[in-house]
Amino acid sequence: MEDKERQSAFLSALGTEYFVLQASTSANVSESAARASIYIMALSSFLVAVGFASRSDESFVPLVATVLPGLFVLGLFTVIRLVDLNGHYLQHLAGMARIRAYYRELTPEAADYFSPEETRLPRDVIPSLQLGMSIAFLTTSSTMLASINNIVAGAGIALLARRLLGPDRTLLAVLVGVTGAGALTAAFLTFQKWRFSMFQPPPGSATRIDRPRK
Repeated sequence: MEDKERQSAFLSALGTEYFVLQASTSANVSESAARASIYIMALSSFLVAVGFASRSDESFVPLVATVLPGLFVLGLFTVIRLVDLNGHYLQHLAGMARIRAYYRELTPEAADYFSPEETRLPRDVIPSLQLGMSIAFLTTSSTMLASINNIVAGAGIALLARRLLGPDRTLLAVLVGVTGAGALTAAFLTFQKWRFSMFQPPPGSATRIDRPRK
């Protein structure tokens, strides 16, 4: 294969890869929204049911005891999947930025259209990443959903503690629930940080696409 044919095939492959990454990011966003919607709808339905059953202990206790754990498990599975989707999303954005960086080196004119300020690295297109990874961890869709799910778990812990400790220890039961929700949130942030580290490129890896050898 001649050099021009090889270069043409390589550019065609890069264009295909770019569109594949672009489609993958769109699919990640759609799946994240769908999964979050399913959980929020389930939570809303549960709260409505709790409102109707709250007037009777005979209905309220069995409802909370059976549905609340299942709702928390649903939220847990959703959050785990959202963390992976967010990691893949950042990975795809980084891949698209590497391809654009290669395009910038094709001709002198290309630098005007693929400038470094427009490479669309994750830190450039996601405002929270501009404030640092610590802030970014607190603004992901998975963190948002995990916070809601942990509050649900904390409410369940508080209700269980109040039933075990008695009605006169309501404040203590609430503190136990808040502590439980805080511990779950800390555990989630630790998990998310560890999981995101698996999507980071290994140290010393190439930051740009090398030109094909002649």
